[in-house]
Amino acid sequence: MDELVVRTTVYADPEDVYEFLLEFPRYARYTEYLRDVRTASGDGGPGTRYALTFAWWKLTYTAHSQVTGVEPPERIDWQITKDIDAGGCWRVTPHDDSCEVALEVEFDPDSASPDALDLPRLVSFDWVLTKAIPLIRGEAERVVERAVRDLEGSTRDVDLDVYVDSERI
Repeated sequence: MDELVVRTTVYADPEDVYEFLLEFPRYARYTEYLRDVRTASGDGGPGTRYALTFAWWKLTYTAHSQVTGVEPPERIDWQITKDIDAGGCWRVTPHDDSCEVALEVEFDPDSASPDALDLPRLVSFDWVLTKAIPLIRGEAERVVERAVRDLEGSTRDVDLDVYVDSERI
């Protein structure tokens, strides 16, 4: 499994941060490639299912995810439910006047289903993976930075601690 962790300090109440992160449909505002997040079922807690529509290059793809567990106000676990073995969590660690927020993602690019995409003629699935996987890091960083802006109500330089265990990212 490849792994990516993006963490930073947020100057906000941990309970508010947790509730903010639980509101998954707002994430489409934070990324370049996520066009829409639709709640398929649930209220944000365990079992809640989402349809996430991504668009990149000439491709559009809808990923299906599910919240698999929550530990308020410290953790939200999720997984992708078809086409690729992927999952992760949001962690919120309280400190005196702030909290640390981490987005942790694990995925196995080799588990991606070539049947998941309707590719243009002469375009291979391997080519798409080679081009798309490196975008994951930038998107994760963008999501965390923009979420911090909304949580704190102002713009500042956000120091990100990024850990990558992957030869592809």
